[in-house]
Amino acid sequence: MRLDTDFFSLFQLPPRFALDPEQLSARYLDLRREAHPDRLAATNNAPQKRLALQWSARINEGFETLKQPIKRALYLLELHGVAAGIKDNAAMPPEFLMEHMEWRETVMAARHEKNMTKLEQTRTRVNEQLAKHLHTLAQLLDEAQDFPAAAELTRRLLFLEKLQRDIDDALFALEEDA
Repeated sequence: MRLDTDFFSLFQLPPRFALDPEQLSARYLDLRREAHPDRLAATNNAPQKRLALQWSARINEGFETLKQPIKRALYLLELHGVAAGIKDNAAMPPEFLMEHMEWRETVMAARHEKNMTKLEQTRTRVNEQLAKHLHTLAQLLDEAQDFPAAAELTRRLLFLEKLQRDIDDALFALEEDA
């Protein structure tokens, strides 16, 4: 295989959003064994060692991309020639932005009040939204192949993922203060 092989081909998986995480992990372990640089430790062949290191890095990058749903969606969009517009298109529907701002205000207030229950409830609501949107994203990418709509939904998911991390950080900070 070539180093520029797409990640789905590298892992011998169909180029779809929905994938079997166990199959991905099993293939990752197989590839890691095949390309592990230590297998060449006894040889003095520098080009082979360098190639093994490059393959190892490529395998790791592919695994990290495919195992995380939002990264996988961004990668699929890229393969289909659709830029998600993360850097140059942050436009979101007003209702989504209002809901997002309300959640952020709730998180800030709960953190200030040291209200773990409110933070956990908000995290649950955000997780439900993430799950719902990921299901829709799978339909858009795999069935409808509506890549512009998938790109917009992926941008929403990035907002929600960041909110989820912020909630987790707030919960962690409160747990440490307790």
